[in-house]
Amino acid sequence: MREGYHSPQVDVEVRLNTNESPFAPPAAFVDALAAEVGRIDWHRYPDRAAWDLRVRLAELHGVAPEQVFVANGSNEVLQVLSLTYAGPGRSVAVFEPTYAMHAQIAKIVGSEVAEGGRAADLSLDLDEVRRVVAEHQPAITYVCSPNNPTGMVETEETVREVLGLVPGLLVVDEAYAQFAPWSALSLVDEDTPLVVTRTFSKTWSMAAARLGYLVAPTWVVAELEKVVLPYHLDSLKQAAGRIALDFVGEMEQRVSTLVEERGRVVAELVDLPVEVWPSSANFVLFRPIARDGDAVWQALLDESVLVRNCSSWPGLDGCLRITIGTTDEDDRFLAALRKALA
Repeated sequence: MREGYHSPQVDVEVRLNTNESPFAPPAAFVDALAAEVGRIDWHRYPDRAAWDLRVRLAELHGVAPEQVFVANGSNEVLQVLSLTYAGPGRSVAVFEPTYAMHAQIAKIVGSEVAEGGRAADLSLDLDEVRRVVAEHQPAITYVCSPNNPTGMVETEETVREVLGLVPGLLVVDEAYAQFAPWSALSLVDEDTPLVVTRTFSKTWSMAAARLGYLVAPTWVVAELEKVVLPYHLDSLKQAAGRIALDFVGEMEQRVSTLVEERGRVVAELVDLPVEVWPSSANFVLFRPIARDGDAVWQALLDESVLVRNCSSWPGLDGCLRITIGTTDEDDRFLAALRKALA
């Protein structure tokens, strides 16, 4: 029996386990969306192509609307990619530890999962990429950048090298890209089998909306549109995405605030008896040195602070992951962690 994807939802005072934004979207966004609700023709189906939203996203990224595909969260984007390009008789390559849904969705659609490992420092091991690609000839190869759960970002040189190795699509999952110094979007063109996926859940403070998208060659998007269910993206969600794009400046300010706070949290962590991985995302992976990770997770929970226990993930024995929250939330976490490690 296959298990589903789980992230514990516990009633706590400080929840730092799901990489959500700690900040609500601007009040003006909420007001504009509320006004838009009254203008929706609820007795009509939504725009099947979500064209207006695709136009706005294309303008944001400097691509054509035909290169943009939108869906119900980046997970549905990944699902439609797998339904279109993978499935029975084909393989999907992942490099653990990484985002669990890459392999989960591949299995659900009947693909073989070609699993490679990362290097000892959890960076992408190009020799391992070469091995997996040579042995399995994957239809889709996933690279998560910044990687979840490590927070490590792949360089342009690494992505270009992987592109030269894979026989099928290279999908770069950039759910946290706005926190990072570089994006693979600059490499997307009509002649390159590269797909970059994004989400509104994190930096846009819209996790409740479940809205995601990808940028790819037009020929990839055309195939996805043959597979996706009709009218899959409702009118309210399309409106929310369009309106959010009126607030790019506010989104960038929230990102800047969280990047600064991430630096403060990391500086505090490196003074504690924990191993810390460099992060270009809105979370930080760490491993307690002097105490069992499960015990530290429980001790934090006893202080009403919930972080992600990654100990069961491949290669992450004893590791925990904290989402960067508000200054007050992070102070609560740091105080609870010091107590747990004492």
